[in-house]
Amino acid sequence: MDSSTPVTDMPLPPDSWPGAGGRRSVAPEVPGWPGQRPHSETPGASWPGAASAASTPAAPARDLDDAELRELTLRRPANRVSPRAMTMWRLTTMLLWLVPLVAVVVWMVLDDAHRSWQIPAVGLVVVLGLLGVFLVPWWRYRVHRWEVTDTAVYTQSGWLFQQRRIAPISRIQTVDSEFGPLEQLFGLGTLTVTTASAAGPLRVSGLEKGTVDILVSDLTRITAKERGDAT
Repeated sequence: MDSSTPVTDMPLPPDSWPGAGGRRSVAPEVPGWPGQRPHSETPGASWPGAASAASTPAAPARDLDDAELRELTLRRPANRVSPRAMTMWRLTTMLLWLVPLVAVVVWMVLDDAHRSWQIPAVGLVVVLGLLGVFLVPWWRYRVHRWEVTDTAVYTQSGWLFQQRRIAPISRIQTVDSEFGPLEQLFGLGTLTVTTASAAGPLRVSGLEKGTVDILVSDLTRITAKERGDAT
């Protein structure tokens, strides 16, 4: 073999065969079949309708504006519950304290050897029962409040330690109404607003039945509008 002839193991480029004349080899374009959609260079955009989906970004969630943020502050809600709620709470407490009172009376009837314990027990049950029937519902009526605006739901509850909570409309997941046996007797109901908060749902009991129905309807409409505006 002539030592002046270079030897290479590299393949010749497509345009170097004899007679190529400096032209590159290009694969012929194959025509598409009838009805074939043109190929899209956008990844994942080759299925029907994907062009518009790929080119349209998802609408971001609507953020609260400055006016709404200023309104979302812990404050005393404007509305009290129904005055009839006090009567319902008094009846409920009376029924609860009736059980220990009957138990002490039965104890006195069946056992007359422990009067020194039974008489103070009766007095304690009567005093605590009267406080629960008259004082606690009055204080509960003064403390428990609520308010619903176009941006949030406000509640206030508690006894010695009061709790105020806010649920922005954009965070509300479900709105429910509840009407127990005693509530139906007094024409009252309970509104429950569920959010993603770890503190649990917001509950407002002692509302007029008509008020509960209106609030459920209004909150459902407002939250639906809020989600529509976000898209």
